[in-house]
Amino acid sequence: MDILQTIQQEFSLTETHTKNIVSLIDEGNTIPFIARYRKEMTGSCDDQVLRSIFDRLTYLRNLEKRKEEVRSSITEQGKMTEEISAALLAATTLTEVEDVYRPFKQKRKTRASVAIAKGLQPLADAIFAQDPALDVKAEAAKYITEEVPTVEAAIAGAQDIIAEIISDDANTRKKLRNFFFKHGEITSCYAKGKEEADEAKTYGMYADYSEPVSEAKSHRILALNRGEKEEFLKVSIELNSDVAKRITAAAFLKSGGESTAIVKAAAEDSYDRLIAPSVEREVRAQLFEEASEQAIKMFELNLKPLLMQPPVKDKVTMGWDPGYRTGCKICVVDGTGKVLDNTVVHVTLPGAKVDVPKRVLKEMIAKHKVEVISCGNGTASKESEIFIANLVKEIKAETGRTVGYVIVNEAGASVYSASPLAAEEFPEFDVTTRSAVSIARRLQDPLAELIKIDPKSIGVGQYQHDMNQKRLDSALEGVLEDCVSSVGVDLNTASVSLLKFIAGLNAGIAKNIVDYRNAHGKFTSRKQLLKVPKLGEKAFTQCAGFLRIDCGDNILDNTAVHPESYDKAETLLKLFSYTKEDVRARRIADLKQKINAYGAQKAANETGLDQATLMDVVTELMKPGRDIRDALPAPTLRSDIMGIEDLKVGMELTGTVRNVVDFGAFIDIGVHQDGLVHISQITDRYIKHPSEVLKVGQVVTVRVKEVDVKKNRIGLTMRSDRK
Repeated sequence: MDILQTIQQEFSLTETHTKNIVSLIDEGNTIPFIARYRKEMTGSCDDQVLRSIFDRLTYLRNLEKRKEEVRSSITEQGKMTEEISAALLAATTLTEVEDVYRPFKQKRKTRASVAIAKGLQPLADAIFAQDPALDVKAEAAKYITEEVPTVEAAIAGAQDIIAEIISDDANTRKKLRNFFFKHGEITSCYAKGKEEADEAKTYGMYADYSEPVSEAKSHRILALNRGEKEEFLKVSIELNSDVAKRITAAAFLKSGGESTAIVKAAAEDSYDRLIAPSVEREVRAQLFEEASEQAIKMFELNLKPLLMQPPVKDKVTMGWDPGYRTGCKICVVDGTGKVLDNTVVHVTLPGAKVDVPKRVLKEMIAKHKVEVISCGNGTASKESEIFIANLVKEIKAETGRTVGYVIVNEAGASVYSASPLAAEEFPEFDVTTRSAVSIARRLQDPLAELIKIDPKSIGVGQYQHDMNQKRLDSALEGVLEDCVSSVGVDLNTASVSLLKFIAGLNAGIAKNIVDYRNAHGKFTSRKQLLKVPKLGEKAFTQCAGFLRIDCGDNILDNTAVHPESYDKAETLLKLFSYTKEDVRARRIADLKQKINAYGAQKAANETGLDQATLMDVVTELMKPGRDIRDALPAPTLRSDIMGIEDLKVGMELTGTVRNVVDFGAFIDIGVHQDGLVHISQITDRYIKHPSEVLKVGQVVTVRVKEVDVKKNRIGLTMRSDRK
């Protein structure tokens, strides 16, 4: 297989770009670095495409490696033929390679191996040849021994050998796998004795379930697997076994009379006993793998916009971690996230006396000039919001000051607050107080705070604990790396948690950077990074462009311009009569206009930059220190409150997308219970997946379609036809 050509065709790339991308990956360059600083070599492929190429490249190389291992093993056994070699060459998946290798694997004891040990292989070969002139019983009589006492025993042993030969045939298995996928029905029912179990009710919709394998959705496959794993469901694939047996026998039957009848019986036995259970497992495994990949993609799709939510910068924020018996934990942090004050108030239990807590909070808000309250959406959040809404109204009436509030998704806050990292950050605080700090900070800078939490605990995936954890972790770390690198981090304030996700760095080097900063003071130049232990030239090349230095010696250090392009950037400035001081003072607002008039390609030629990088440099020079998240709509501050009981069918509301899944999206409409927009209600046109229209963090207008207060369910629609 020509791997480069395969990738070129699958990703619609040019030959040059394909070679460049593979070379850059093989040289150890990170995906964010390639995507940002090698656009001319890749045709401006973004990070998602590059990661897909990397995954495919890894798979194809593993495929070729496995082919060589199989080829070597079969050759060492002295059984390699032109047909086997051709089959290996033509194999495009690891499954097909294993099919070719199956007859040559060392097997455990089987009925066929027992028959072979008894010397029945020649008899099996004679019957399998299906010579019409063969007298099977007379031939079988030649093999009667102490171990094979009768003609019938000899024929049965030979039939077992033939059944295994048929089972090991790669083409037959491939045809049957395709048959399972095209015509199989995946079915499920309650496992015996589990019908009345309370836990089984979770899988109620799968108690009598059947769906074509070809149409089974990934979230249903994952649900079925989990139900089976927890022993509440019995899952299987049903199909027309008569047709399957005909497919099994088709390639092996000849008009050989008595021997052909034995081969047909062997083929049917092979299907029932060997092929069907094995192929069903393979099909189920492939369905699960594909469903897992889809779930991982959805996790990536949801995680990125969640991490990239616009920060609420430079606002003194009160973090509110709701609770009942233990009270609500309160922390006030300044605009940089530094903790200023904390307390606990008991305002959520029925009959709670709120006058004193209200006075305490008003004093705290006035003392620290709190501008916004960030309240978690967990237990007791509804009662907390009622209290907060009344509190901010009173503050407005009494002082004229406006204090807004936001209900934030607190998923993972408890995980963080109990972690060693939180203990290291706030050794003087208990777990609940740390959680309140996290809730405040995740409003101020979602990326910097959420990066501290295991992505699987953030609450935007589905069935994430069921899938291959190594593959999931790899994919999610890629998202974290892409997000952190695309935003960039302040080298003088970033935590180890943030720095370790910068392209080219790891936890060890990130800690060394922070230790160096603590020992030597603030960085004033990116070049100082080379003095950090274990941060060599290669790591510097990968990470430097993503690290910012505010108020450093060189204004370019506060941009995404890579140090390798500083000279070219300065040449560009001189070309249009600007200086770096003009950049610092933001006096080059018309640079892009001048370049367009001058000619972008001409400017690129004279500066030594390719055109794509030229425009990136121009954007950075015009807005040094920019945060790409600032262009996104900021969170909406609230001052009023609603509950699910206030909703009426037809009511139009503004909401925020919390999670996108295969069957729809969950929307926060401010009533403490997310509403579901089913995929059929997202848009008037047909879509294959909700992600075509929606993403996490997006603000949308919805209408209430149905409300069930008892079951706490809200159905929403975004369609214009009101269906």
